[in-house]
Amino acid sequence: MLNLRIPVATYRLQLNEQFQFENARELVPYLHHLGISHMYTSPIFKARKGSPHCYDVTDPTRLNPDLGPETDFDILVQELRKHNMELLLDIVPNHMAASCENPWWMNLMENGRCSPYAGFFDIDWSASNNKIILPLLAHPHEDALANQEFNLTLKDAGLFILYGDHKLPLDVKSYGPVLSCCLDALGKAPGPHHSSYEKIARLIEDTKRLPFIDNPNTEEARKQYGDRQAIKESFWHIIETSPDIKTALLQNISRFNGQKGETHSFEPMRNLLEQQAYRLIPWKETSEHINYRRFFDINDLIGVRVEELSVFETTHSLLSRMIREGKVSALRIDHIDGLSDPFQYLSRLQQCVAPESEKANIYPGFYVIAEKILSANEGLPLAWPVYGTTGYDFAKMANALFVDDMKIQALDRIYCQFTGSQIPLNNITYQKKKQVMNELFSGEMRGLENCLANLAHSDNSTTSLSCGELARALVEVTACLPIYRTYTRGTEVSPQDLSYLECALQETRRRAPDVDTAALNFLKRTLTLEFRDQISPNEKEALLSFVLRWQQLTGAVMAKGFEDTALYCYNRLISLNDVGSEPDAPGNSVSDFHHYIMVRQERWPYPLNATSTHDTKRSEDVRSRINVLSEIPESWEKHLDRWRQCNETKKQKINGISMPEPNTEMLIYQTLLGAWPLHENELFSFKKRMRAYMTKAAREAKTFTNWLSPDSEYESALAMFLESILDNAGENEFLEDFLPFEKQIAYYGALNSLAQVLLKITSPGIPDFYQGTELWDFSLVDPDNRRPVDFTTRAALLDELAQREAQGQVSLCQQVLNSWEDGRLKLYVTYKALNVREAYADIFQDGEYIPLQVAGHNHRHVCAFLRHRGKNWALVAIPRLLSEMVGVGSIPAGRDVWGEDLLLLPGGAPERWHNVFTGEELRPSSSTGGLKISDILHTFPVALLTGI
Repeated sequence: MLNLRIPVATYRLQLNEQFQFENARELVPYLHHLGISHMYTSPIFKARKGSPHCYDVTDPTRLNPDLGPETDFDILVQELRKHNMELLLDIVPNHMAASCENPWWMNLMENGRCSPYAGFFDIDWSASNNKIILPLLAHPHEDALANQEFNLTLKDAGLFILYGDHKLPLDVKSYGPVLSCCLDALGKAPGPHHSSYEKIARLIEDTKRLPFIDNPNTEEARKQYGDRQAIKESFWHIIETSPDIKTALLQNISRFNGQKGETHSFEPMRNLLEQQAYRLIPWKETSEHINYRRFFDINDLIGVRVEELSVFETTHSLLSRMIREGKVSALRIDHIDGLSDPFQYLSRLQQCVAPESEKANIYPGFYVIAEKILSANEGLPLAWPVYGTTGYDFAKMANALFVDDMKIQALDRIYCQFTGSQIPLNNITYQKKKQVMNELFSGEMRGLENCLANLAHSDNSTTSLSCGELARALVEVTACLPIYRTYTRGTEVSPQDLSYLECALQETRRRAPDVDTAALNFLKRTLTLEFRDQISPNEKEALLSFVLRWQQLTGAVMAKGFEDTALYCYNRLISLNDVGSEPDAPGNSVSDFHHYIMVRQERWPYPLNATSTHDTKRSEDVRSRINVLSEIPESWEKHLDRWRQCNETKKQKINGISMPEPNTEMLIYQTLLGAWPLHENELFSFKKRMRAYMTKAAREAKTFTNWLSPDSEYESALAMFLESILDNAGENEFLEDFLPFEKQIAYYGALNSLAQVLLKITSPGIPDFYQGTELWDFSLVDPDNRRPVDFTTRAALLDELAQREAQGQVSLCQQVLNSWEDGRLKLYVTYKALNVREAYADIFQDGEYIPLQVAGHNHRHVCAFLRHRGKNWALVAIPRLLSEMVGVGSIPAGRDVWGEDLLLLPGGAPERWHNVFTGEELRPSSSTGGLKISDILHTFPVALLTGI
């Protein structure tokens, strides 16, 4: 039975070999107690053995055995149902693992275009004579041969070449030369009429009759595949039933591996490799020669052509069955921008899992959310049949509410003075996008450039355009595109996409005025599909094909150029440096936040409200701490100057430059402030985590080191600097100044985070929790945020809170405030607010969002709103920018803090209110009709009230 339930709240779990279905089942009672309606898991389909994240799917038609048997999955589903909970599943339609564990991929490598899976993967066969380019080699091809790095072997019912951890199948036609060795050996013993000799001879003749793998049409490919499979089955039958043949084969295939020092001995292996459906190249040449679409720049994740109906149906067969059986009740679509036609995919998905006859005209039907990263003021395409995004946009707006927009200019000045650089972020992003196009995506860009040149040269009016001029225009426009991608899918371009394309063209003319005007104009006509008169249908199709390919690449260029490079190069306030963020933005005012929420609710009332995810660069609690620096720029500047002076001698000079340079140094200090552990026993592991994080951050920045060619000298200097400044064995002037300042930041950061989690739970949308973040969590970018979570402690703390709540909420609130470092404070707010959300689902799912005004001196420091539907009301009030309001350790509550400030209520609001956290009852002032902030925040730093 199809379930169209909208979640109350979701909780994301990262499943893998260490955390399986059984572990998830054990958590169900705890999550139910917490107030979660949907367990939200990482992908559960078969992935590479030992995968820590399971996005490297090898077979979407099977559950992942690493996660436990199918019976364990069914028991998990039963446990969820028992607690009236359901499963939201993350799926990966864009790519699969290009791995020997992937049977479709292995079949493709063995049979090339004859494989029934040739159409499953996004490969440009024409770019390399119908071969798949495999960038696996650590050395040039001839060096790998000479070093005997290729080994021919018999295993798994066939012949393979082993190279390191890679297992490469042989085309059945190339079995002939291998079997000839066997024939020679058998012919010397019993004579030419020996039965084994005859079997092998017949098999060799069969392989000779096979055509070479080139470019067969569909019918020919099907026949060739059948012939190849028949010969392979015969081969294996002979091997299994004729021990003498198997022995002869095993004794002779080593000839193909060659002998070191004997150049001619490698000729058989060289010839064998040349006969395959793949061509091996050094991995460092990937960007120049790759001919398949990857997940970003990851060579062993290959794009899937899910836009083809047969591919869609095959890859979604198990998923569709699980949805119809009620085992999966909601979906997250990973990397929607990687798909050729997201709208087609999402529509097909809804039709597949919820045909019109079952949808009862409910649109968009089954609960689906898309991982779509929105840039600046970009909106999710309104036609998409989804319930919204996975919540990066909410995270951006909620986080920026705790950045002081009135003091941000001081941070600009501090950053420029400390680093000596005034390069704006948009310039960095532009340069980094061009850098990744050159270093990571040059093969993809070259393919597009050739395609663009062919289009130009097929038109008499543009035949004179040079390939170089067209290539330059394409690079510049791609670098200047302000969003991840456009969504052209037919012969018309939407007004929204036209505006983004025009923006990119204008920016290109500004940044690169020397770009050939005719080339740029032709590119404009191509991207906007301005068809000339009398264009043929084939030419139209070619133009659209180019646009579709370009759209799939621009998202990858933005992701690698902005997210994974520029965000590590611009370090003014790194709490703003995250997925979907605007790092150079000034922060949000309360009115900015209200406006965003109301527009979002009108267009997309049910997306996820996320604050931490498996993809965020740093957790919500890390960002909440770093945001405090925006409130105290003078103090931040003084500490920065002290730290630079006392740590200068701990740097090493490389090429005359003291390393780390100021920009990286500022990243280090902010990261330390954001992630410093609350408990001393975590310090040792924290230092190791910091070293790993900074190595990754430096490589991502691609300035002094990178992933392709790491600079060991720079990375060593960076590690030694960290070790030196964090050495607490003796006197350390830096730590003596850092630690008191960090305690100040940590306290205000905790108050920020507490307010943010209440906003997430009560704002329109579906609150989403990343594993473990119901307590303080100071994780950095993956893999740091995939560390094991101590759920036993969390469950015990929740049980304890529930027991103590029964003894009196006021005393419990005082206890959790006094011991805020242990995280129970955050857990308590999460638990109480989620359970109220569940009890008042009508208010929080479909109720109005009514911003409230604060009258008084501290109006900037309060964000408040009502949720209302019918007779039910809820009021939310949270404080912000508290460093100038209260001292460290003081609660932002009571009249001493808020004076006579008043929260104005609309007509019709209740006359009595219940404070969910403290149990207190409140009444509006009889003279003003409003509630005093000092009453709302009387003994607790955040407030959720329900009308009585």
